[in-house]
Amino acid sequence: MAQQIRSKRNQDIKIYVTSVFVDDWNKAGNFYTEVLGFKVKHNISLGANRWLTVVSEEDPDGGELLLAPSDHPTTQPFRDAIVADGIAAHSFQVQDLDAEWKKLSDRGVNFITEPMDAGVVNMAVF
Repeated sequence: MAQQIRSKRNQDIKIYVTSVFVDDWNKAGNFYTEVLGFKVKHNISLGANRWLTVVSEEDPDGGELLLAPSDHPTTQPFRDAIVADGIAAHSFQVQDLDAEWKKLSDRGVNFITEPMDAGVVNMAVF
């Protein structure tokens, strides 16, 4: 899906919404807001479903992360496969990786790795 941008300036294509599959909207919403520090942009009831998106506090008009229901039958095999192959589903950028790692560790985030130099980037995986 593409969304038309109505602006006088010439803009390149950019990410509007991307999805992460969640089993429990309330638990996931709490994790992304209270633990990671994002803020809810949309929380729209759609009958048995919701359109729940979070955005960065620093860029509220930037890309949205949709907390999508994981009840589709292909979701679990997909998640299992990318985890088994060590593929990152999402990446987040921070100014100070060591400080963010400490802060999130103190908030109970279970990191798989400590901060490390990965060549062109420093990273920590959770």
